[in-house]
Amino acid sequence: MQLQPLTAISPLDGRYRKQLEELAAYFSEFALIRYRVLVEIEYFIALAEQKVFSLPKGKAPALRKIYQDFSLENAQLIKETEKITNHDVKAVEYFVKNELKRLGLEDKLEWVHFGLTSQDVNNTAIPLLWKDAVEQLYMPAIANLVLELKKLAKSWMKVPMLARTHGQPASPTILGKEVMVFVERLEGQIRLLGDVPFAAKFGGATGNFNAHHVAFPKVNWEKFADKFVNGALGLQRMRYTTQVEHYDNLAAHFDTLKRINNILVDFCRDVWTYISLDYFKQKVKKDEVGSSAMPHKVNPIDFENAEGNLGMANALYEHLSAKLPISRLQRDLTDSTVLRNVGVPFGHSMLALRSLQKGLGKLILNEAKLKEDLENNWAVVAEAIQTVLRREHYPQPYEALKELTRGGDQINKQTIHKFIEGLKISAALKKELKAITPSSYTGIWN
Repeated sequence: MQLQPLTAISPLDGRYRKQLEELAAYFSEFALIRYRVLVEIEYFIALAEQKVFSLPKGKAPALRKIYQDFSLENAQLIKETEKITNHDVKAVEYFVKNELKRLGLEDKLEWVHFGLTSQDVNNTAIPLLWKDAVEQLYMPAIANLVLELKKLAKSWMKVPMLARTHGQPASPTILGKEVMVFVERLEGQIRLLGDVPFAAKFGGATGNFNAHHVAFPKVNWEKFADKFVNGALGLQRMRYTTQVEHYDNLAAHFDTLKRINNILVDFCRDVWTYISLDYFKQKVKKDEVGSSAMPHKVNPIDFENAEGNLGMANALYEHLSAKLPISRLQRDLTDSTVLRNVGVPFGHSMLALRSLQKGLGKLILNEAKLKEDLENNWAVVAEAIQTVLRREHYPQPYEALKELTRGGDQINKQTIHKFIEGLKISAALKKELKAITPSSYTGIWN
């Protein structure tokens, strides 16, 4: 069968293709080839700027157009060459050489891929496409989600809510503050993600510039590579490598993204639970179906879809971060096929962020239900009463409240106030204690 959304094996390229189409510019086979061409061209130009060879004036813009205007037809041509070479990077080298011929640079062909091994290209191309995807797609998406959470938190900063610890009614809180818990956690991990460099390897067959040095021993190749990788490509070159970059920083990216996803799973489950408690209603579309059998249902599918995709992403991030930093001696090939999959967990992460945004947009606060739950759980003010009584040196206040609230009787406002009335304390203190309600006992939350 011809490949199309309905015949694709992966749902990322099938069911969710329209939602993730923009990822193809970073993670498709076409994209990887294009980024390899970019590295080869920029390296060729950098060699000329180093005066290793002379390049006719004004040729650099035309050379850059090779990757700037790179087409599917160009990529297909490279794939046809790969069938002969059985080597993907060598096929790219031959393509670039043919493009140089087209530009009248036949005498410069052997400066293409000069002194390089394929990993000098792969370990700059892949970090570069990863950097672009993170900065251009992921960071804006997660920033928008955090901004939406902040807006919701602000609008809910005066909404008291029954807290639940161990699933049981606990000291009341504020809905907006509970959302800010996730904002703070996410912002901390986003800062950590931004602190990890996008690392690259560039140093020849085993990382020592052997071929470069033997050909041009007077050139400071380390300085050249630092300028090329750190400057022209905007990456950070690792100075001591084998044939491959050691992937420790890339693993740190994956681990940080995994932590962000774990925070979002936690958030999804909380919102799902609040919906099940009827704290939130959901906006519905007239023709949507919640259940094929139960017409009344409006399922929290956006939060469920997000949770599922976050789990898929994390399973893959876990393998990527555990596997990539490990390579036998100076290099084995296990990283090659694994690296081709970095876009898969990224895609699931992006799907999750979009599901979350969609789900948040459907939420309708059911403030009456939150008030009802608080009113039905007057036992939660027991902590407040026994703490104030401790302040007043009242004997064994905790034990007194424990006996009251665990006695099996229904605890309501009247029960609590009757208890307060029976205490041998001043009228002023009784008034202070009676002023405490489940809705007002929310602590400091601004």
